[in-house]
Formats: sequence, C-alpha cells, structure tokens
Amino acid sequence: MTPSTQPAALSGHQFGEDGTTVNSRESGGGLPELHATASRIAANVERVLVGKPEVVRIALVTLLAEGHLLVEDVPGVGKTSLAKALARSIDCSVSRIQFTPDLLPSDITGVSIFNRQNSEFEFRPGPVFANIVVGDEINRASPKTQSALLECMEEHQVTVDGRSYELDSPFMVIATQNPVEMEGTYALPEAQRDRFTARVSIGYPDPQAELAMVDEHAGHDPMSDLKPVSDAERVRQLVATVRGVHLSPEIRRYSVELVSATRRLPELRLGASPRSTLHLVRAARAQAALSGREFVVPDDVHAVAVPVLAHRLVLTAEAQAARRSPADLVRGLVQRVPVPQGPAGNQSQQWHAGLRGAR
Repeated sequence: MTPSTQPAALSGHQFGEDGTTVNSRESGGGLPELHATASRIAANVERVLVGKPEVVRIALVTLLAEGHLLVEDVPGVGKTSLAKALARSIDCSVSRIQFTPDLLPSDITGVSIFNRQNSEFEFRPGPVFANIVVGDEINRASPKTQSALLECMEEHQVTVDGRSYELDSPFMVIATQNPVEMEGTYALPEAQRDRFTARVSIGYPDPQAELAMVDEHAGHDPMSDLKPVSDAERVRQLVATVRGVHLSPEIRRYSVELVSATRRLPELRLGASPRSTLHLVRAARAQAALSGREFVVPDDVHAVAVPVLAHRLVLTAEAQAARRSPADLVRGLVQRVPVPQGPAGNQSQQWHAGLRGAR
C-alpha cells in the first residue's frame, strides 16, 4: 500500500472530493461554513505566497487543529510572508517577535514592574499575549530564550513571579527558522520542536510561479492590501466543528501504531512522543473536515503524517552519515504499517471510498 500522492484538501480551494452530504452543526455552521472560511483564508494567503497550495493547506490544518506551525527553509523563500499573511487574514490580535541572540525570556512573556504610586508590582504583558504570535527566525535566539515559549505553547498560559496568566483563544505560534547550517543559528531543543504540531518547508517556486511573483510583487507589495476574511470568534467556532469530527477506534489504534513504530526504527535515536500522537489525530480531524467529511479515514492520517512527525525524530549518527531523511522514514512507515479495515454500518462505503487513495 502506498499513501495518496494528492491529499484531498485545498486543491484550487475546492473542498470535498466525494460529494458526501454533510450536516450543519450549530457551531459556526458546520463543515459548509468551515469550507467557505478556509477557502477565503487560503485565497488571501496565496495572494502573497504564490504557487504553494500544499504549504497553505498544512497551515490551515494546523490552525484548525489548535496547533503551532514551524516554517523551516533557507532565507528568501517566503517564510515570514506566509506567517504574516495567515495572521492578517484573521481579524484578531497579532504580535511579531524578531528573535535575536540578545533577546531575553522576559522580552517574550512580559515582566513585573514596580509602580511607585501604589507601591505594588504591575505585570506588563509581553508580545506572547496575542491570538497569533509570529516568531521570526526563532533559532537565532539562545535555548534559554526559546524556552520562554514552552509553557504558553503547551498550556496556553504564562507564569511570571509565581502567578499564572491565561492566554486568549485561539492561540497559535507561527515560527520561522533557517536551517541549522546557516550562520548564527541554534538548534531548537527537542522539547521545543515537539510542541510544534507541524513543520513545513516552502521550497523554491517553479519558474512559472516565480514569474507570476515578479509580475505581481515587483511594483507593489500585496501584503499591504490583505484584509481580514475571518475573526477570532469564527475561528473558535471552526475549531469546535473540527473537534466534533468522528475518530473511530480503528483510526485511533492505527495512529498509535504508526507513532509507536518510529520508536523501534534503528535509524532513530529518538522516536515520536505520545504528544505527537495527540497532534497527529487532531491534524487528521482537521484534514478530514477540510476534505468535507465528518469522520477520519486513513488517508487523512497519511496526508498529515510527514508534517506532524518528521521534525520530532532524531537520527542516529550512522543514519545522518548515510543521509537518511526523517521524512523518508515516516513515508516508509506509512507504507509498512497495516491500514485498518473499514467499520461496518452506514459509513462503510464512504470509508472505503476514502481508502482508495491509500492503496
């Protein structure tokens, strides 16, 4: 069996590939409303990031899965543009942090300042107190500063001077980083990478997309024309819709088997964590919703397996010398781990329809 080479989602902004009838939910209008909003956001982002619909799809999956996105690639391919375009497409609070070697943890989380008028300390929130936090070149800061994001990314709160402050919902960190071979970078700690739901690499555009980018961007910055097409309340409703996507026991076991198989690979010094299993099923739910289904099939897991799992794996020295890739190892596991059989009942036909791409 081989995974689908064309995941069903955000292909030319067309959602739903099998004509499945979906029922509206009270939260945000259900899947039809989710499709319409996601289409508008995707179209907005692709005005800036030309010719990268797959990258936009993963960004939307991460947003709907209540996760955080790590964008890793060489300079100049549009990492920051992707993060800023997604943030501007949603009418909510947005902050941007430029990570530098001299950045301190308090510059991110905030600090308590003594007020002489009332002789008390007052907390001044840092830039992390926003719905969408854009962290530019996160691996140029020291691991000490990077650790300031650990609590807020996992627990959606910040603790300063023994007091915890809740973060608003939705909360998403979109971080960019250059490859570790670039000058002036630090490798992200394993605990930091594990908190990112997905990692994407934008890559160089094809000649046609690059020509279109030159025509559209040379004399005008499309970022300045971007208008919000959704808001924080709508995103919260869509997230509630994704939470309601059905996850069968077969898919749960399949996800656990896929993740646990990474821990037995001889090429890896560190496999995927239990947290990655949770992120995998959340992303699969979001992928299913974008595909127009109210339930998850194995093809949804395949579509998000590499972005969700590959960046968490740590290769052995021998595997690095042999130029093995964590993404290739995940693709190999997707091919080897047996795909579960469909359930009995009225969803069986739709389940097997979704399996055709996985065979």
